[in-house]
Amino acid sequence: MGKSYHMDLESFRSNGYKAIDWIVDYLNSVEDYPVLSEVSPGQIRSVLPENPPQDGETFDVMLKDVSDLILPGITHWQSPNFFAYFPANNSPPSILGELISSGLGVQGMSWITSPSCTELETHVMDWLVHMLGLPNKFSSISRGGGVIQHSASDATLCALLAARERVGDKSVNEHGTNTQLIAYASTQAHSSMEKSCMISGIGRDQLRLINVDEKFSMDAHSLESQIIEDKKKGLTPFFICACVGTTSSLAIDPIEALADIAQKYNLWLHVDAAMAGTAAICPEFRFINHGVEKADSYTFNPHKWMFTNFDCNAFFVSDRSALTNALSVLPEYLKNKATTEDDVIDYRDWQIPLGRRFRALKLWFVIRHYGIKGLQHHIRKHVEMAQKFKQWIVESDNFELAVDTELNLICFAHKNGDELSERILEQVNSTGKVYLTHTKLKEKFAIRMSIGQTNTEMKHIEKAWSLLRRKANEGNF
Repeated sequence: MGKSYHMDLESFRSNGYKAIDWIVDYLNSVEDYPVLSEVSPGQIRSVLPENPPQDGETFDVMLKDVSDLILPGITHWQSPNFFAYFPANNSPPSILGELISSGLGVQGMSWITSPSCTELETHVMDWLVHMLGLPNKFSSISRGGGVIQHSASDATLCALLAARERVGDKSVNEHGTNTQLIAYASTQAHSSMEKSCMISGIGRDQLRLINVDEKFSMDAHSLESQIIEDKKKGLTPFFICACVGTTSSLAIDPIEALADIAQKYNLWLHVDAAMAGTAAICPEFRFINHGVEKADSYTFNPHKWMFTNFDCNAFFVSDRSALTNALSVLPEYLKNKATTEDDVIDYRDWQIPLGRRFRALKLWFVIRHYGIKGLQHHIRKHVEMAQKFKQWIVESDNFELAVDTELNLICFAHKNGDELSERILEQVNSTGKVYLTHTKLKEKFAIRMSIGQTNTEMKHIEKAWSLLRRKANEGNF
């Protein structure tokens, strides 16, 4: 019998213990690392071997290189002092679910390729409908249903394609698009909306960015006026992307008003609740989804604020046939009895790629570990800490709010202008003790304090606030 180069299963067991120990040690000490990586461009590659090894290396050597060579180039998203962008938090049950998913090695493109992969996903997505108080039309017992996508960007693209086929009576996939279709989003919408128009053939010129009000929410009157103007030009309005929590400031668009406009002019309404959607697990925060019962599709990211590691986006449609009409392709080599008799869901028809991972497993683990009460506890805690931080800003002599928000993102600036705000942010981040990012609101520089990491406590918020005040008072600008 010839030599095998595989790692034998007993070695895998032993190395697996070492890997888990490494992860536990890392998570125990993550607070001690500079939050933002301090390496220079090209520095990591400069310490890696120029050529791959001819002979295999031991796992111990590889794990040591992770510590010595890779960690210096890691920005520590799981640090309790990470307040940048939006959270991308994880948790031990999620990590374990991901590990088991990898061990199973499932390619879940169709029901028949692993029935459990499909049916658990359908079941967990129905759980989310219940947990967030979403309308039943988004559950699998209706004409609609949910699917796990890679990200909200993928969900937005899929929604746009479904809307494109619906307005084109399924003709666009056959004959190509034209330049008559018009999509709408606010000036604060995520960049994925622009990219979706590029990829789908709609074109950036056919995306109308609608003005916002003083809270940075889409102005419904401006939207309707633009739709009327486009129709007068002989164009075909077909898609509205509404935001429940914009990336810059967590602004919430008036979903019900936009839904009424969508219905009046027969447009598809897609609701992007990427980060903020998780808040709806708490009944007192479900005001964010007011009007969503009139939407055609809805998406949020458990991989942001629901302790489920990236990637895991939840995407719901009210009419699954609209989605599958846009995305379904059935070559001979994928045909099977369950598919051809339409007895099952084949999630490959609900997404762009063919292949798909068993992502429902980690989400299932998270929901079962925390329970609804546990998730509510931590969401409320994050919002409470953010609102406490907001109160400090309101009472501050140096800082002021850039916009008022009710959840876990606080945008603020120095009262003496952009230059000071920018320098304070730069100096605070350079300490390595915290990491915050910025945006611009009404053309003014604003610092963003995003609170949602798994292990962030009030002491971490206090430390960040102390550092911000100290840098503001040092007077070395």
